[in-house]
Amino acid sequence: MPRQVLLENWGLIDYKQAWDRQEQLFKAKTELKLSNRMNELQVPVQNHFILCEHPHVYTLGKSGKPEHLLLSEARLSEVGATYYAINRGGDITYHGPGQVVGYPIFDLEQFFTDIHRYLRTLEEAIILTLAEYNLKGERYEGYTGVWLDAADDSKARKICAMGVRCSRWVTMHGFAFNVNTDLNYFNHIVPCGIDDKQVTSMQKELGYEVNMAELQERLLNNLAHQFDVQWLKQ
Repeated sequence: MPRQVLLENWGLIDYKQAWDRQEQLFKAKTELKLSNRMNELQVPVQNHFILCEHPHVYTLGKSGKPEHLLLSEARLSEVGATYYAINRGGDITYHGPGQVVGYPIFDLEQFFTDIHRYLRTLEEAIILTLAEYNLKGERYEGYTGVWLDAADDSKARKICAMGVRCSRWVTMHGFAFNVNTDLNYFNHIVPCGIDDKQVTSMQKELGYEVNMAELQERLLNNLAHQFDVQWLKQ
């Protein structure tokens, strides 16, 4: 029987506000799991999946280099963006309107205790969604995320970035899928610390603005199938 996951759509939300809300959920899950273990209980841990968009923001992961942000604090204000060093894996990336951001807060002990498989499963859902728009998403050896033309180093370009945190097999953070994203904002960073590859979006590849509601529905269907879950909507 499919696992039930609470689906939350936070809409366009300030990055710090979303991060704080994620942290609250994450802390509650990890503390419940610890309590279950210490007290020999089996109180169920509710899984969540959050969809949202953010105003223009750059985030730097734990393994990232601050110099990969190519803007001064003053220039950040000029382009209307904010910046946070955060506790996910990976380097620097951009979030902004027209991007589908997904934050699974999953207890992987209910799924599979393999973080690499978890990332590959997220990637597969993105790849299947792109295929519904006749775009061939692929994995690029040595890198996380979803790419186009991954077999050709001179053409490979990233369409979906990923960075996660996991503790006691509870996940947070997730993926950023460029749909109708303003790609000019990527010019102000070294995206994911990769200085010789381009970033792209569905809109750029298809030549038209993608219907976000339709895209989200297709993506959620693919995620539900890949993780064998049933969405519970708030």
